[in-house]
Amino acid sequence: MQAPSSEDLRSTPSRNSSARLGHTPSPIQSHRQSFTDSLRGHPPSPRSTRQPSLSQAQLHELLNNPPTAGSADARFSGRDWQTIGVGELCDPADLRFVEIDTGIEEATNVLITSGAHVLLVRHRKDERAAHATYDYRDLTQYLLFATGQLQPDEEHFPIFTTLAKKAQAGHSIPLRDAKSLGNKEPFMTLPSTANLTHAIEVFGGGVHRIVIVEEGTDNVVGILSQLRLLKFLWENGRNFPSIDRLYTQTIKDLGIGSQQTISINGDKALKEALKLMNNEGLTSLAVVDNQLNVVGNISNVDVKLLTKSSSAPLLDNTCIHFISVILSTRGMNDGKDSLPVFHINPYSTLAHTVAKLVATKAHRMWVTDSPSPSVSATPSTTSLISQPSVPHPPSHLPSLPQSNPPFVPLSNTPSVSASALPGANMGGRLAGVVSLTDILNLFARASGLHPTDPDERRRQRRRSSSSSMMRGSLDSARSSSLDVSTGNIKR
Repeated sequence: MQAPSSEDLRSTPSRNSSARLGHTPSPIQSHRQSFTDSLRGHPPSPRSTRQPSLSQAQLHELLNNPPTAGSADARFSGRDWQTIGVGELCDPADLRFVEIDTGIEEATNVLITSGAHVLLVRHRKDERAAHATYDYRDLTQYLLFATGQLQPDEEHFPIFTTLAKKAQAGHSIPLRDAKSLGNKEPFMTLPSTANLTHAIEVFGGGVHRIVIVEEGTDNVVGILSQLRLLKFLWENGRNFPSIDRLYTQTIKDLGIGSQQTISINGDKALKEALKLMNNEGLTSLAVVDNQLNVVGNISNVDVKLLTKSSSAPLLDNTCIHFISVILSTRGMNDGKDSLPVFHINPYSTLAHTVAKLVATKAHRMWVTDSPSPSVSATPSTTSLISQPSVPHPPSHLPSLPQSNPPFVPLSNTPSVSASALPGANMGGRLAGVVSLTDILNLFARASGLHPTDPDERRRQRRRSSSSSMMRGSLDSARSSSLDVSTGNIKR
């Protein structure tokens, strides 16, 4: 079955370059302004008049008693999980393709409107072999580029200048060129017949996703992510005794996670958080108050709320204000507010931790101690690593699409204090972090496998992100991929 492509999903019927997404009317706003244009006033957020759907007591109950595992899949009853093929966990219907010359705006529109977490990039529409991916981390890098926050090194400054001039002239930037804006983890593949031991060893070493291909070909049949594998092992845990026996133990007793965390003060500007995530290779970031109490979480996926030019002021507003926008937008989509549930404590069981990860679809849980008293004070800078902006950013870029339904914040909405957000004191003081990588690494070791050290991959990712904010074109960056079942390099 042919998976939907960028042409199938985009809102305009023509490939005409003049029909870029920045000029596509929306139900809320028929004309999109550039990032540098002045903004008209917009209605206030409905959050100011809507009551939270969960009381403090109800939220505490959810925190302490997360959902239990769902019904096990009968197909895997009595089977050793290590013999299950990776292709059995994949659904070809989840695949979304775009072509290498697709514009960044069009690709972003497909990413947001399709609900996919990643797009596969191919050379031609009639092929099913992928050569790269496009995800929300790429979108974050593009938004940083668009607002002059990326810091290219001397070697890549000419590339940056070329892209900036193209953007200033109103030309669409294709994925082929946009992929030069940052570093990514290796493009890794596995044949669909490979068993889960190959996948869990790779995931336990810090890789976030693997592209699954048809045996003997490069044709993609699915994508397996860390979260999908963890969800499978959680829901079918009783069939897998070597893993199931770990669920009753505490995070502290298992010795998993890290006490070295990267966070940002809630009173810091959102653009500083995005730069920090990009530079450190993070998919999400803890937001803390002046006493390091966790008050929220910002992830790469949240940047879809910044793809409209009228949302540009959010970059200079605080992280806490952006969290309020995230919650309000969820309320518009789901009909109710929700408070973040992204924390555990050292005495939480592994079952409690995995249940929260699966329920929230998060990549990590913040480990917290008892909350410290929150007071109004000058924001701390110890939790933030920042860098100066590029001296020559592009001055005019077309708008990117907004998630549906769009949320249009007031450009002059005052910032919310890091101690004023409802539920701010519920998280506790940040003491560590447990990620999907940490848990899958534990499962691999408990099953007699030998995954690589995830801390070393984290260090490599941070070094590559901070040492070179720019990179060669997609063709050179994706001229090879690694088949993790054989260790062979495909060219």
